[in-house]
Amino acid sequence: MNRRAKAALVLALVIVVAMAFRVSWNALRDVAKAIGADGAAATLYPFVVDGLMALALVAALTLTGDARRFALRVLAAYTLASLVLNYVHGLLPELHSESVDWTRLADWDPANWALVLLATSLPVGSIYFGSDLVAKVLHHRPAVDSNERKSTQTEANQSSAELREPMVEEAIEPPVSVPALAPVSADPIDVVEVRVPIAAAETTRPRRATGRVPVAARSARPVRTPEELLCEARSITESWPIEDLTGEAIRKALRTSPAKARVLRETLKAERTANATAQAVVS
Repeated sequence: MNRRAKAALVLALVIVVAMAFRVSWNALRDVAKAIGADGAAATLYPFVVDGLMALALVAALTLTGDARRFALRVLAAYTLASLVLNYVHGLLPELHSESVDWTRLADWDPANWALVLLATSLPVGSIYFGSDLVAKVLHHRPAVDSNERKSTQTEANQSSAELREPMVEEAIEPPVSVPALAPVSADPIDVVEVRVPIAAAETTRPRRATGRVPVAARSARPVRTPEELLCEARSITESWPIEDLTGEAIRKALRTSPAKARVLRETLKAERTANATAQAVVS
C-alpha cells in the first residue's frame, strides 16, 4: 500500500470515529444529566468515556508485553461501559427529551443502583487509568531487534579485533633465551657447570616480566665429568704458552666456574712442568 492510500485510509477512519463519537456523545450526555450532572459536566462527560477509549487504543499500539495487555483491558472495559450506557439511553424514552431532569436509569432498584454506580465511576476511572497509560507510554523503551543487535555486536567485535591486531603485531618481541645454572657440588672438580640457552616459545602476545624459572620447571642438561673437562682443557690450551695459563683465560675458554678453572690451571701447569723436566732429563 502506497503512502496516498494509507493517508486516505486514516482519513476515512477519523471520519467514521468522529461520527460514531457524535452518536455516542448524545446518549452519554443525556445519561450524565440523568445522574445529576449540570450542563457543562454533561457536555464533557462523553469526552471522559470515549476519550479514554481513544487514549487506550493509542497506548495499545505503542506498548508491548504486559503494558499492552493492560491497555487492551482498559479499552475493552470502557467500550463495554459506553455500550451499556448507550443501551440504557435507548431503553428510556424520557432521557430523549430536551429538558432531561434527574431520573432513574432502571425501574428495578438494584439495576438502577448498578447503572448509577457505573456512570459515576467512569470519570474517576478515566483519571486513574488515563494517568497510568500515559506514564507507561512515556517510560516505554522500544525493543531492539535481535538481528540488528547481533549485527551491531558483530561489527563492534570486528572493529575491536582490527584495532587490537596492529597493537599485537607491534608488541611481538623476538625470542629470548633464558639461561639456567646447573647445581654446583661442594667438590669443585666433581660437577661441572653447563650453560645451555633455552629459546623461549614465540607468542602472539607481549609477555609480562616474570621472576627466575623454578627449579622444577628446568629441563635436565648434560654435565661434563672432570676427565672430560680436563681433556677439553688440554686440547684447547695445547698451543698456549705457560704464561697464558691463567684461571680467567681457562674459565672463558671452557665456560666453567672460577673454582674449576683454577683447579684446571694448576693441573695443566703441573703437567707442563713435569713434561719439561722429563725432556731435560732425557736430553
